[in-house]
Amino acid sequence: MQTKTTKIRILLVDDHIVLRMGLVTATNGEPDMEVVAEADNGVEAVRAYRQHRPDVVVLDLRMPEQNGIETIRKLREEFGDVRVLVFSNYASGEDVFQALKAGASGFVVKEMSLERLLEAIRKVHEGGQYVPAEIATRMQGRVLSQLSPREMEVLTLVARGLSNKEIAAALGLVEGTVKIHVTNILSKLRVSDRTQAILAGVKQGLIQLE
Repeated sequence: MQTKTTKIRILLVDDHIVLRMGLVTATNGEPDMEVVAEADNGVEAVRAYRQHRPDVVVLDLRMPEQNGIETIRKLREEFGDVRVLVFSNYASGEDVFQALKAGASGFVVKEMSLERLLEAIRKVHEGGQYVPAEIATRMQGRVLSQLSPREMEVLTLVARGLSNKEIAAALGLVEGTVKIHVTNILSKLRVSDRTQAILAGVKQGLIQLE
């Protein structure tokens, strides 16, 4: 009876061949991983994904022909739920925000230890998100500027447990307007309900629970 292989199949996308070689050696040395394809630019990456259908794509943001953000968008457009882990030297709040907005599931900086990268690959493969705290904090300013002052007020009151009706009364608004603000907050924080919005707000330092 054949034993089913459960290795995580990886597509590696980076224009630095030495770095790719190092990563191939490191990941192939893990019992649960194997690199099934490599690409050195975004256009090639989409082609390689089409051919190999890997479990996880590990890609750089700065690449010739088509950058990482554009590549993530193209992969999501064509293949839907693609699991992408960004592995980059560049991790400004804007870079992280745009990568996650495009559909990346995780973000690791190249200066981090190899263990962090391997941990991230496993987490993303399981369907989770991997954004280490030190990278998430870089997004704080980015997300802060995304929420309008009114949305910040609404989020603060949501965190206090007020209903839309109560928030409307507190801020002198119509309930329908509060609903729109709540919808915008959920969208900007990339969450699906009020509880997650509160958690995201606390995590990103936007609000403090009393």
